[in-house]
Amino acid sequence: MAFLASSSASVAALLPFNRLFRGGNGKRWNRLYTGYSARLRAGPSALSSFRASSFSSAAAGNAGGAPPLPETSEANKTPPPIYTWPNKKKPRVCILGGGFGGLYTALRLESLLWPEDKKPQVLLVDQSERFVFKPMLYELLSGEVDAWEIAPRFSELLANTGVQFLQDKVKLLHPSDNWGMNGHKQSSSGGTVLLESGLLVEYDWLVLALGAEAKLDVVPGALEFALPFSTLEDARRVDNKLRTLERTKFGKDSLIRVAVVGCGYSGVELAATISERLQDRGIVQAINVETTICPTAPAGNREAALKVLSSRKVQLLLGYFVRCIRRVNSMEASGDATVIREGKNIAECNSEKYVLELQPAEKGLEIQILEADLVLWTVGSKALLPELEPCDKPRELPLNARGQAETDETLRVKGHPRIFALGDSSSLRDSTGRLLPATAQVAFQQADFAGWNLWAAINNRPLLPFRFQNLGEMMTLGRNDAAISPSFIDGLTLEGPIGHAARKLAYLIRLPTDEHRFKVGLSWFAKSAIDSVVSVQSTLTKVLSGS
Repeated sequence: MAFLASSSASVAALLPFNRLFRGGNGKRWNRLYTGYSARLRAGPSALSSFRASSFSSAAAGNAGGAPPLPETSEANKTPPPIYTWPNKKKPRVCILGGGFGGLYTALRLESLLWPEDKKPQVLLVDQSERFVFKPMLYELLSGEVDAWEIAPRFSELLANTGVQFLQDKVKLLHPSDNWGMNGHKQSSSGGTVLLESGLLVEYDWLVLALGAEAKLDVVPGALEFALPFSTLEDARRVDNKLRTLERTKFGKDSLIRVAVVGCGYSGVELAATISERLQDRGIVQAINVETTICPTAPAGNREAALKVLSSRKVQLLLGYFVRCIRRVNSMEASGDATVIREGKNIAECNSEKYVLELQPAEKGLEIQILEADLVLWTVGSKALLPELEPCDKPRELPLNARGQAETDETLRVKGHPRIFALGDSSSLRDSTGRLLPATAQVAFQQADFAGWNLWAAINNRPLLPFRFQNLGEMMTLGRNDAAISPSFIDGLTLEGPIGHAARKLAYLIRLPTDEHRFKVGLSWFAKSAIDSVVSVQSTLTKVLSGS
């Protein structure tokens, strides 16, 4: 994982945390009320009059019979509930996504000094109740960290701030800040966001930081049979599957076979972590279309990773791409190949095996057929931007081929002065014209700039152009092994226990709040002390038994 940028100023404890009410049950309101879109496009002023409408009265009864059921016209359907901001006069900032980009932007806004009448109300929306420090998900598989350390609840992180949190999923976006067709003009309105719960959020400023998800639909069978590794739920599924295999497979004739598709940073870190966990009980095979692992990584990191993978007998299948994945078990023989992708089905079917057909990407290689008990997918991703409410074309967000919003150098979405995008939701190029990588380091630095530029925009100050500073790259290679290549010392690579300690310290500093940082630091110190005592006792036992 890429090395994160230096942390922003400490978050000021300003306002008490208020719990938010959840929206009603109107998840299908837009399908029931087709006339809403036109009123939504008319702007916030039309919404107030729209909310005053009510159902029509029941029709008069038929002569000599009971009155018919009331007839509800399309124009009188119940509108969706609207989120109530605490203050009607202060700016409203809605942040979609609580990863590195979204959460750290919210905390950056809290740390800045604001004129009393300009301090914005900030609403953070995420479909999960927890923030996930993704670069350390691998340590969950090795047992080095606990879930609470790298996945704290948003309610805990934001308890001493004025940031409101709402656990919900984004459904539709309706921006109304697009530039005019005949030249640029400053827009005084933001737009609205519809959530899955049916709640409608009106905003003045919007931040898109929804991240990305694994793209599994590019290879037949990957969506049904491969597990991604990018969320806390993914890590738990993989851990549960490994636990099941460890309980049911014993002996040399029943080795656990794990196939890792992709040998970028994520694939290599997974292969190194799982091979260390399984040791002689399993075989890890890593597949990559390139002829080398981590092709964009510094040479020092790549060499350190190759050395570790070789020592743990990880089989590298380089120059191959996966043509298809299929399942081999009694279910397939009966013609029923249906799999419900809920993690439980894949993780708990002990007898399931998967076959991967590998096609050569280089001349001179032959087709390979692999058998695996677990298939992990680390190749490809797609941005999670919400759909737009149907409207005129000038209002659409400009997207690149990967589904990311195109932004200018201030992180504002092109054509939308009140929308900022960062992280996986943003398409931005560096000074050389190369697209910035979708890494935690980039999102962390962008959050700092996004928070500042929101302050500048609200206070009518000039916005700053984002400039990415690559501070280096680092990767985990096991419980006591890692590789770090800092950019400020050319050719230097810290590896082994020293690299491991430096990586954990760097990530400890980058945890979101001072309070959480302190708790995790104490926890890691206690674990380290216990491990040291156990190591000394083990050494003394060996010495005494030898004598």
